Amino acid sequence: MAAMPDAARPTPDLQGSASQLGQPCAGPILVPGRTCWRLEKADRMAVIIDAAAYFARIKAAIRNARHTVMLIGWDFDTRIKLEPDDPMPGVPNELGDFLSWIVRVRPELTINVLKWDLAVLKMPLRGRTPLVLLDWMSSRRLRFRLDSAHPPGACHHQKIAIIDDALAFCGGIDMTTDRWDTPDHRDGDPRRMRPSGEPYGPFHDVTTAVDGEAARALGELARERWRRATGEELIPPPPTEAHWPDDLEPDFRDIPVAIARTDPMAGDGSRDKAGKRGVREIEALYLAAIAAARRFIYLESQYFASQRIVGAIAARLSEPDGPEVVVVNPERTPGWVEEEAMGSARSLLVQRLRAADPHGRFRILAPVTEGGQGIYVHAKVLVVDDRFLRVGSSNINNRSQGLDTECDLAIECPPGGRQEESETCRAIRSVRTRLMAEHLGVAVEEVERMEEGTGSLTATVDRLMRASGRSLCPLEPEPLSEAEVALVDERLLDPDRPEPMAETILRGVTLFGDVNRTVWRIGAGIAAGTAVGVGLALLARRNGHWKKMRGE
Repeated sequence: MAAMPDAARPTPDLQGSASQLGQPCAGPILVPGRTCWRLEKADRMAVIIDAAAYFARIKAAIRNARHTVMLIGWDFDTRIKLEPDDPMPGVPNELGDFLSWIVRVRPELTINVLKWDLAVLKMPLRGRTPLVLLDWMSSRRLRFRLDSAHPPGACHHQKIAIIDDALAFCGGIDMTTDRWDTPDHRDGDPRRMRPSGEPYGPFHDVTTAVDGEAARALGELARERWRRATGEELIPPPPTEAHWPDDLEPDFRDIPVAIARTDPMAGDGSRDKAGKRGVREIEALYLAAIAAARRFIYLESQYFASQRIVGAIAARLSEPDGPEVVVVNPERTPGWVEEEAMGSARSLLVQRLRAADPHGRFRILAPVTEGGQGIYVHAKVLVVDDRFLRVGSSNINNRSQGLDTECDLAIECPPGGRQEESETCRAIRSVRTRLMAEHLGVAVEEVERMEEGTGSLTATVDRLMRASGRSLCPLEPEPLSEAEVALVDERLLDPDRPEPMAETILRGVTLFGDVNRTVWRIGAGIAAGTAVGVGLALLARRNGHWKKMRGE
């Protein structure tokens, strides 16, 4: 059917959420079996901002490993330098060389690397990554596997590293190219360099470190992913003392940490509301946290495209005394297909969200450098009232809620006034103000003073934003064609659940037949890209292994 103009569109997701989420909920947000998988204690937890700090900490942690290291990611590039400005003397600095070296000097150590399978389709176009991978995979104690155990059209998006089940990292940072950066996000920083020698732009991301029972639970999750991908049951490592990095100050101590998942193929018997296999704990967590907000919601995300989550926010903004909402997004997404899918969805949903915000409590902003260059936001952070914090791999888009595998960590301050709970709230506030200060280009103390003076998150941002230099800038939605609106509403490029390929094709054909050629252009581009990827994969299989594509 043809797309309706905005004025006539009923927008069921935005309107339907109001009745369900119009009133703040009572009780805890973190409920095992509903908004999270498990709630496990961490002796220490830290929020690590930007990949320079993460790469240095994980390198040190792997050096201290005694039994096992498990690395799970959407992507790995073994050519990246972990510490481009301060390598350890005598220790290899490129990821692949470093992992190969550590298993040689630690004969008792085993390293397992699990990577999303379909990401390999783009590798021949970007360098020698698969060839290098095979080169350093000569040891039986250093193993690399590709994971394609997911529904058609899905991807494995979790980013987890486990050291001896004693220390774990979980968040939004992949160990790949175009990630390393510092919170300074300097213009033209020469250390932001691809293995090919090409520079890349400023990049903002966030992950976490946990130990204790929380790390052990993440180890179980990682081994289950390995079992599903390979059929092999990995034996848990023996109890080992925590390898907490010496220079990493914990933000939280002795705190319950929730592990929340999106997993369309969960093997624990879970079913979604329609009775289909899989878990949607992350979506439930987002919705519960938004419903619980009293004062404000602070979000950082690569995208702003989930119709259910935006609908929940719209319901809260329509309330006379609802929370303020500040969203930090990148100015643009890379690639024209991604821009058509996620950029168009953001434009449409922001338009609808503003229409549902009569009190003017919504802001969506993008960070820029001192020279005005956009900083790409890849972080996935949610803070509610400085009483709830979530960091993970899931984006504010449809597929992160039901189609892809995701893993988030979350903490909250339980109701009550005990001293340790108020310390947790202060620590959550510290994480949030550090992030805001980074984006606004001011000191943390200035953010705190402004908040105390205004009593408002949006007023603080409005007053600290600058017209030039390092700051946050308002994002304005771009006008969309009828075809682009239809594409967003049909969720063809951003589905929220697995569905049979025939159903997807039928919906696409129906849509393509009713809207203009913009959709045809998008569909043709996706089909062409898929054909190229499949062709490369078949060529590699025919040749027997990736090395024969090297041409050396």
